Amino acid sequence: MKTLLSALTAVVALGALATSATAANLVIYTSQPNEDAQATVDGFKAAHPGIDVEWVRDGTTKIMAKLMAEIEAGNPVADVLLIADTVTLERLKQDKRLLSYTSPEAKAYDASLFDADGYYYSTKLITTGIMVNTQASMKPTSWKDLAKPEAKGLVTMPSPLTSGAALIHAQTLTADPALGWDYYRALKENGATASGGNGAVLKSVASGEKAYGVVVDYMPIREKAKGAPVEFVFPSEGVSAVTEPVAIMAGTKHQDAAKKFVDYVLSEKGQEGFLKLGYIPARNGMPVPAGFPARDTIKLMPFNASDALKNTEKDLKTFSEIFGGNG
Repeated sequence: MKTLLSALTAVVALGALATSATAANLVIYTSQPNEDAQATVDGFKAAHPGIDVEWVRDGTTKIMAKLMAEIEAGNPVADVLLIADTVTLERLKQDKRLLSYTSPEAKAYDASLFDADGYYYSTKLITTGIMVNTQASMKPTSWKDLAKPEAKGLVTMPSPLTSGAALIHAQTLTADPALGWDYYRALKENGATASGGNGAVLKSVASGEKAYGVVVDYMPIREKAKGAPVEFVFPSEGVSAVTEPVAIMAGTKHQDAAKKFVDYVLSEKGQEGFLKLGYIPARNGMPVPAGFPARDTIKLMPFNASDALKNTEKDLKTFSEIFGGNG
């Protein structure tokens, strides 16, 4: 009986959400953490108090499943997407699900951080580099250092089979002719492990179980500020990045409000909001959170979302062949 009541409650709640969302002036689907999503919406509403906003938050995979189910049913609810990675939005672009919009704020961004046709724009930089336990005998400065004898059996990383950021990281590094898949084979031969997500890597290195970890930047930087015995290294070759792009759905009935939201998150004010949440703003000329190097010293490795989308299945298969398929 309790199970039935819970199920009925969930259905009613989802129905209420759909009803209120479709009545809003703007509906945002996002993979931001709840507090971040609320802060972003609050900032936008402060700038545009006349626009009523509803937002729905979940992991990118679940958000996309919800969105595609709505599209199949002929009733997509979202006006705007603010989700983890450009590859997901590149897929929607190629499926003609996104609206092209040239934001006047784009001039403050590197061309590599937004779609040339105006279908999506990066809003922040969540880079992946090397986390080091301060007791480690070697402090790496290059990705290749993790394949050296000094790091044998001491490296851990999230699996691309589990983590979207890890997949983008692998695709970024393997597209570099000086690294490629041979680099991942060298890591495996050197005893590196790959499983789970970034949180497991953080715990492993902070505890001293492993000396080195491949992980997203803000985790070890925040832990260091709390007193954890860790450092974060931006390798000399550069870093990969998940950029949490924003895009407008092609079928939106609220184009004006959607464009205002895109302009806001790309504006200096909107970027200040991401900075306060502890992320590197994607916009040029912005400061960075405490503990990060200056924005203009952070080197991003080239990444082509279209190529990554085309190669995803093959790349996951190759990774599985090297490290095993358990994720």
